[in-house]
Amino acid sequence: MKRYSSSVKAFFFVIGIFFISCQSDDNPVSYEKASNQYTNIWMLEQMKKYYYWNEELPFFTNLSLSPKDYFEKLLNTDDRFSYAVNPSDPETAPKSIRNTYGFDISFIEYNGQAFGVVLFVLTDSPAERSGLKRGQFIKSINGTTVSHQNFENLYSELASSGNAQLQLVEYAATAGFSAIKNVEIIRSFTFSQPVKYNVLLSDNEKVGYMEIPHFDVGLAATFLKVFKEFQKESVTKIIVDLRYNGGGDVSSAAALSIILAPNIKPDDLFIKFKGNKNGGLVNKTFKEALEMNESQVNFETLRTAHPTIQEVYILSGNHTASASEIIINNLKPYMNVIVIGDKTTGKDAAGFAIEDDRIADKRGWVLYPVIYKLFNARNEGNYTSGINPNIELNELQEMEIFPLGDIREILLNKALKGTGRQKSVHTVKKLLLNKTYIATDPFLKIY
Repeated sequence: MKRYSSSVKAFFFVIGIFFISCQSDDNPVSYEKASNQYTNIWMLEQMKKYYYWNEELPFFTNLSLSPKDYFEKLLNTDDRFSYAVNPSDPETAPKSIRNTYGFDISFIEYNGQAFGVVLFVLTDSPAERSGLKRGQFIKSINGTTVSHQNFENLYSELASSGNAQLQLVEYAATAGFSAIKNVEIIRSFTFSQPVKYNVLLSDNEKVGYMEIPHFDVGLAATFLKVFKEFQKESVTKIIVDLRYNGGGDVSSAAALSIILAPNIKPDDLFIKFKGNKNGGLVNKTFKEALEMNESQVNFETLRTAHPTIQEVYILSGNHTASASEIIINNLKPYMNVIVIGDKTTGKDAAGFAIEDDRIADKRGWVLYPVIYKLFNARNEGNYTSGINPNIELNELQEMEIFPLGDIREILLNKALKGTGRQKSVHTVKKLLLNKTYIATDPFLKIY
């Protein structure tokens, strides 16, 4: 994610608007550099210029608050995604289990007992290196047994911890529960994730399946390679698994959309960015959206990999967010998008990083405010509460949980068999967290 300094920030709105100064010229007040007041005034100025809800900012706030607390006081009640980070203080960074350990969990009830269940594990993450796998069940976290009363607190504490002690069991329908295994995971970094794909055979039809963990910058070449292989295998159906994709780069999302959508032209409208009065409306065609952050693979080259399809199946869940939701919403004007799974996160917002660089040789706070709301070519958006699937299906309705990409896995199996009625099993009950824990993802890049 490229960071924009405050000294040149006005150039990065595509429409090049001159912004109105947010501080009065009458008797300006000076504060000591690096003080809370010095930082907070800067934050307020940036929010008045860029923030989507800038006309609803509070008029009076306590400038002596810590910058993190002050920034949170500025946020609109509908804003779940804006945040501020001080690079010199790791404690100010948003925390999630995915960011900390490279996996995530949900909670279920089975035969009156509560368990954590491992939903996914990132490649070469601390979790994978410790032996975690999708479908394992967690009996205790840091010595505390999972229960109906404490599962939400355990989740929150796990996201903030530096290491985790887990008691794990596995389950198979034929063998029941395995013996308990104790695992320790130490917090560390997880890097870019591979796109996993395969050609599956279902009722004599070749199906191209791909799982995309994140829309990293520069994925166009990877998508081109994958779909060229799908072409060689003569696939006639595409399934894209985005249930654990929290978003990423808009150009990579545009690249996938260019390959998937039938009968599109370079100048067809792909996305609309709607900002405040300063930001205005920014329309991007497929070609323009691709070129925002992709220079190695062009529109015409991507179109050579288009499969012979008129519809696409998307597997979704409550971790599906941002650029992944753009794939769902912004392809709808051009093709039939069949979404299977749970409702998505509802991150219909975009923006960029704004960095305070006023003090030489010192990195200041970095703001990630909501700047734009997102819409498709038919002006459809406003999915803050999430995008509902065409076929609502709980991937945790059975106790035995298969790996992603396994044809026995509930959502994939449904997509392979078509849109007919699904037989519900529901041997387990999903326990819902009261708070939505979102693995914060850098906003989409806009130039």
